[in-house]
Amino acid sequence: MSLKRRLTDRIFWVVCGVAFLLIAAPSISVLVSVFHQAVPALGWQLFSHRTNAKATGLQNAILGSLILLGGVLVVAGSVGVAAGIYLAEYATGRTEKLLRFFSEILAGMPSIVIGYIAYLTLVVQFHWGYSLLAAVIALSALVLPYIVKTTEVALRQVPTAIREAGAGLGMPRTATLTRMLLPTALPGIVSGLIVALAISTGELAPLLFTAGFTDTNPKLQLLHQQVPYLTNVIYTDISLPGSRAHATAAAAGLLSLLLLVILITAGRLVARRARRQTARMSL
Repeated sequence: MSLKRRLTDRIFWVVCGVAFLLIAAPSISVLVSVFHQAVPALGWQLFSHRTNAKATGLQNAILGSLILLGGVLVVAGSVGVAAGIYLAEYATGRTEKLLRFFSEILAGMPSIVIGYIAYLTLVVQFHWGYSLLAAVIALSALVLPYIVKTTEVALRQVPTAIREAGAGLGMPRTATLTRMLLPTALPGIVSGLIVALAISTGELAPLLFTAGFTDTNPKLQLLHQQVPYLTNVIYTDISLPGSRAHATAAAAGLLSLLLLVILITAGRLVARRARRQTARMSL
């Protein structure tokens, strides 16, 4: 290798290293700062006590956040994946254009607007009150475009040879979709679901209008029952005076980040397993 190529190679790697540091340094700084502030509140009491004036517990907020994520996975996941499949495989003409138009509008709508609309329609007009169902629908409307888009893209990226193989075997369109296309596109679909859940984990505005908050543990009651969640604790306690409230807010933020890491890790494991199964199918 000539001296010029060596020099160019080293300069390239130095630039890449500097770029990585510029990206990683702010994230690491935020993590260290949050962890440092959360240290006084860390302990078993976070999981064994509820949020109240006597204890720095987050049991109810953790359970409420997990229930909300489960609801979003069921509602937004089923509707979004079905809509993505329809756009990729069946929609044509005006129907396709209309669905894409509404999906793009929903994707560009601010979360606080979605929350306010959900408040006026679900909480007030339908008399659901602050409730689990209203919160899940608001969050699902927020993340639905991401699931639809990633599902559609994942299916369109499936090699044409797989579709032709299904047609050559005389398989019905539905059988080709369920047995050949969806398993191949599963990693992309899972990625979209993980992105949707990650967005839901950090959202606050729609939940302020639809979920309310309660210091009690959540119940699996769809209507007329307020739901606790971690982002409300962060929003509320960080604005209160006193180091104890700030430590609780930081602990809630740290748990939200941990939940996000768990979601991303689980998504990658599922996607990796799906790729292995697809590779076996190709053999």
